[in-house]
Amino acid sequence: MRVDGEPKPLQSEEGLNTLTSNAEEAPEFNENNDDNCDRNSLGSDQDEAETHSLGSWKDGAQGCFEPSPEVSTSSTMCESLAVGSQSPHMSWADMAQEDELEEEDEQEAGKRVVDVDASTGELRISAVPEKPKLPREQREQIRFMNVKRNKDFICFERINGKLVNILQGLELHTGVFSAAEQKRIVDYVYELQEKGKRGELKDRTYSAPHKWMRGKGRVTLQFGCCYNYATDRNGNPPGILQNEFVDPIPHLFKVIIRRLVRWHVLPPTCVPDSCIVNIYEEGDCIPPHIDNHDFVRPFCTVSFLSECNIRFGSNLKVIGAGEFEGSMAISLPVGSVLVLNGNGADVAKHCVPAVPTKRISITFRRMDESKRPKNYAPEPDLQDIQPLSYEDEKPRRFGSYRPRNSRRQSGRREANSGARGYPERNETHGDSPHHRNQPRQGSSSRPRFRGNLGN
Repeated sequence: MRVDGEPKPLQSEEGLNTLTSNAEEAPEFNENNDDNCDRNSLGSDQDEAETHSLGSWKDGAQGCFEPSPEVSTSSTMCESLAVGSQSPHMSWADMAQEDELEEEDEQEAGKRVVDVDASTGELRISAVPEKPKLPREQREQIRFMNVKRNKDFICFERINGKLVNILQGLELHTGVFSAAEQKRIVDYVYELQEKGKRGELKDRTYSAPHKWMRGKGRVTLQFGCCYNYATDRNGNPPGILQNEFVDPIPHLFKVIIRRLVRWHVLPPTCVPDSCIVNIYEEGDCIPPHIDNHDFVRPFCTVSFLSECNIRFGSNLKVIGAGEFEGSMAISLPVGSVLVLNGNGADVAKHCVPAVPTKRISITFRRMDESKRPKNYAPEPDLQDIQPLSYEDEKPRRFGSYRPRNSRRQSGRREANSGARGYPERNETHGDSPHHRNQPRQGSSSRPRFRGNLGN
């Protein structure tokens, strides 16, 4: 028996098996809350982000789901209209596809084709050739173009005698993080939690207050600045404490920030320089609040481990421990990114009712320049982040189909429109900056209002 070739070893891109990361997740919108006010003294300082070799990993976390907003029985009229919408050693653009393809490639690499030579009758075994891989930039572009963006949240309330869409400025992005990426982030958050328990983080970075009632006492991790949730025993009001210091943003979180900016989730004019991680146990919640204006708008929160609701309203009511009543409930899928801006950040209050199971959230915010800590220094790798371009968009997108005569018809339309003196119509739809905010035509995109407007 003669072997024509052995399978070549699987080639993986540099940086996929070793991730330099310090990740932390920011708590869900904890502003002006009366819980988590005290901090534990945890001893040793750690000024530099540690490096962890996490090895090769597979998808083990939950994926992303489509948003399914729920409308409360409030007296306001509300409706959510869902419309589909560099670090050289880190290659997050590859993470999802590389990890999803790694197992398949290993299986293919282990396969051999067995046949018989017709002339000699000799059994012949040949290796299966490796599959070609797309360039990293193209993989990132494909993933970026498939992010779904819902920017059409509507909930009208009467504010000072005028009807106002209190959700204006709210955005929900899904498909930004793969299940494998989510798993890595969650695992790292738990590592940080253990470091906090061992006193390996700065005094004010880690907080785990004693639970004295349902919904009180979730674990938090703060990076970039120390935020005071309520007036403390020293008389400091809620806001950033400029003379108190926490650990810097870990490397893994800076990778997340770069993706959020590059993938048009946050604008390059508002790159976060702080974050807070909330680690929820079953029954934990966040009371109604508006985020402190020590942080500029927009800001965002990323959800992990489990889906939950966030409730909005200009007049949210506490009806019990971890139970709130308000105008609008929006579901936050696992791995989704909720962006708060405009009325959604400054007119409507928001809260997270008691979660049914474990949950982690990371909130990324940019500090007002006048409120930054005394020792603040800009992060070099968070400067001059350039968003990806939409230019390579539709013709190369997966699943795109163009009829054979589309060019001919397009030419006729251009000639006709030019002859009539009409400007050429742009027929590109989807997620481009000029069109993704426009609701699609048809009855499905027309807002339907419920409730009594009152006087």
